[in-house]
Amino acid sequence: MTDLLAALDRDGFYLLRAAFSESDCDRLLAEWDAACAAEGTGLMRSAAGAVCGARNVLDRWAGATIVMHQPALKEALRAAVGAGFGLVRVLYFDKPPGESWALPWHKDLAIAVKDNRLPSPHFGCPTTKYGVAHVEAPEWLLERMLTARLHLDEVTDENGPLRVLPGSHRGGKDAGTAGNEVRVVGARGDVLLMRPLLSHCSGRSRDGTTRHRRTLHLEFSGVAELPDGYQWHTFAT
Repeated sequence: MTDLLAALDRDGFYLLRAAFSESDCDRLLAEWDAACAAEGTGLMRSAAGAVCGARNVLDRWAGATIVMHQPALKEALRAAVGAGFGLVRVLYFDKPPGESWALPWHKDLAIAVKDNRLPSPHFGCPTTKYGVAHVEAPEWLLERMLTARLHLDEVTDENGPLRVLPGSHRGGKDAGTAGNEVRVVGARGDVLLMRPLLSHCSGRSRDGTTRHRRTLHLEFSGVAELPDGYQWHTFAT
């Protein structure tokens, strides 16, 4: 875990290779497809009807919590955010062939909470995303969080990989847009671990590609109890 902690401190990210097998990814995708067949909100569909994104995944697919109990990932989480960590939000992204998309440089500042109307000097910018209250978290909390992005497909230059600015997590909330950019490519089953304050973006997949870029995005916190009466929307252990 020494290399992991050193990389997270220095660069703000670390690629945990071969954390999940091909069969693990197949099983998770099958379970997710089944969960998407149910009625409900939170799904974003492409023009062809394919699910290309989802928020509040745990509200739809409680079984997603199994991901955090995979031994290699669980060991990394315990080292990076502490033994009392909890899973606080799960998102899903895909870039379907022919209907790709891009995101500008940004940092992940929002967290999902039960009620975002309480007065607090710590939390601000209340919003509601697909029926769930969100707020912008303070830096001290974001520094005790970690995101795990499970690659359910091989990620190459062809299917719009995430791009990151190493070390930008040390710059606070201001999103950097210049520096020694790294394109995060990896095998199916790899997990990208990254700090929420790391500046990142992604471009569109290349025209003509037949590759998907399906990603399960899981956010973890080492802080279970929030100040000022705030509560996580979910804190799964």
